[in-house]
Amino acid sequence: MESGSQDRNLPASQRKLQKARDDGQVSRSEDLTHLAVLGVGGLAILVLAPRVFEHLRLDMGRQLSFDAATLQSTLTVFTRLSDSVTVGLVACAVFAAIVMTAIILSAVAAGGWVTSLTPLMPDFSRLNPLKGFGNLVSKKKLITTAKMLLITSVLFTIAALFLRNGLVSMAALILQPSTSAVAHLTQWITGGLGLMLLVLLLAAMVDVPLQSFLHKGEMKMSHQEVKQEGKESDGNPQMKQKMRQRQRDLSQKSSVTAVPKADFVVMNPTHFAVAIQYDEKTMAAPRVISKGADLMALKIRDIARNHSIPVLQSPMLARALYANADLDRDIPSALYGAVAQVLAYVYRLRAALKGEGPMPDEVPQPFVPPELDPQSNTLKAVTA
Repeated sequence: MESGSQDRNLPASQRKLQKARDDGQVSRSEDLTHLAVLGVGGLAILVLAPRVFEHLRLDMGRQLSFDAATLQSTLTVFTRLSDSVTVGLVACAVFAAIVMTAIILSAVAAGGWVTSLTPLMPDFSRLNPLKGFGNLVSKKKLITTAKMLLITSVLFTIAALFLRNGLVSMAALILQPSTSAVAHLTQWITGGLGLMLLVLLLAAMVDVPLQSFLHKGEMKMSHQEVKQEGKESDGNPQMKQKMRQRQRDLSQKSSVTAVPKADFVVMNPTHFAVAIQYDEKTMAAPRVISKGADLMALKIRDIARNHSIPVLQSPMLARALYANADLDRDIPSALYGAVAQVLAYVYRLRAALKGEGPMPDEVPQPFVPPELDPQSNTLKAVTA
């Protein structure tokens, strides 16, 4: 069962592909790079060579010309030599920059731009001879070896045919003037380079999608890896539950400071406490501004009494509000009627304390839907 679960037959997830890209593992085509180097390099030589040779010819002519002024100034020879060296270095730098640009663009075209230093970091696991031998016989290495053998055979065949057909004409160049001989030789070399580039172009057209296919094959995942990645993405349910509980506890502790703004606090009688606030001008419904259990409930009660806020005992309503109402949110619509009865009692109590009306009767015990009372649900579950 374990071996079957490790069969990598599932496509790689976007997360694994992104992680591999961050580690510098992307699809690269060596044939496309070879094509870019040889093609762009050959084209650069054809374009730059006439100008460079012309500069070198002029410099050589100046080097070999001497007059009285040159003989009197011994530093003139060194100045001419430095000028020639500068022309050569500039030509080499321009050629290197062109080839390097071609290499970078070919790599980006094959696998995209990657900014990662991981491939440059030392990895001593690569020194393991057993692992290295295993890499030599991998599917990717075997396919790469077969591809290189095929390309080499094709290039050798074309080169042999090209040389056999052109050797006679090349041997006859010694009978022609040097100008026409150089032009013919340049044309012959250009033709051979064109054939070689054509072979590399065909190889690159096959190698780019082949490398992409092999890279996706290396990135394939097993069922166990998919499950593990899902757990890592979603997080451990127990840890997430603990984090949510901790966040609720922190929010409840911070909400204690809002108790003085409450209109009343309802309790059960010491286990739960919920502070309710209602302003008909700014609120669409009563709102829970603080709630807590056990010691937190007692703290809410004490703060409310210190600020002369009514503390009412209504066990079912306290439990329902604590379980179903969120902090700084309107109470559930199913509890509007129950909270309205308590608010009416509180308003009459405030009026009586101000001498503006009679003292209200005993504290109301409003009706709370059984499905909103956690204790009622627990009793049903135990009875069932």
